[in-house]
Amino acid sequence: MTQLTESNVLIVIPALNEERSISSVVSAVKSAGYEVLVVDDGSSDETYSIAKRSGALVMELSMNLGVGGALQSGFAYAIENGFEAVIQIDGDGQHPSAEIARLIDAANKSNADMVTGSRFLDASTSMDVSMPRRLGMHLLRSVATRSCKTTITDASSGFRLIRRPLLTEFAKSFPSHYLGDTFEALVISGRRNYKVVEVPAPFSNREFGQSSSSSWWSLLLVFRALVVTALGLHFQLPEKSLNKAD
Repeated sequence: MTQLTESNVLIVIPALNEERSISSVVSAVKSAGYEVLVVDDGSSDETYSIAKRSGALVMELSMNLGVGGALQSGFAYAIENGFEAVIQIDGDGQHPSAEIARLIDAANKSNADMVTGSRFLDASTSMDVSMPRRLGMHLLRSVATRSCKTTITDASSGFRLIRRPLLTEFAKSFPSHYLGDTFEALVISGRRNYKVVEVPAPFSNREFGQSSSSSWWSLLLVFRALVVTALGLHFQLPEKSLNKAD
């Protein structure tokens, strides 16, 4: 596989109404030496103009497509412009830019197709999680671990690296429903013989805003994601050939 460097990895940030945090996120990533693409997912605030002024490439979607749709647009841009890999991070400042290099290093050492940053791989990390969310996360971890044939501690992480040829497939088709862009994409990749590895990645607290889903509603959506993934209702991925050398 091609070695990944700052010059052939694109940082993609899906953003919806992140005018209060997007400038600091873009500036931190740019200062680390990476090209940044902000995909403005139909924001009604100044996300687009602030991201532009902060030095990011900005793709403005004409309507809200959701995180999955915004990411797929970013993946397609990366493929069209010759990037070898994408690292997706949130626009709310939860994913420290200092951890980006850890994903790249892990990908180069392991030849992984996907590297996810885990909030829970480091035993010293602790989070205040409600009982319903804890149950949902346990279910997701169990399914992801079996599917990826390696221990997965954070099956809903939105901080990860995806490289070719998996990136090429995601640019063509990518799930857009709740947990589709994280859990489902992870599980299907593992089932289709794409190599997935985890690295510890501490997350920062959300600087502005809060999660939009209640604990019990999130648990119901977890069960929905499990059923959808088990039946392959929304997303199919070609199996990776095991005959090609990495």
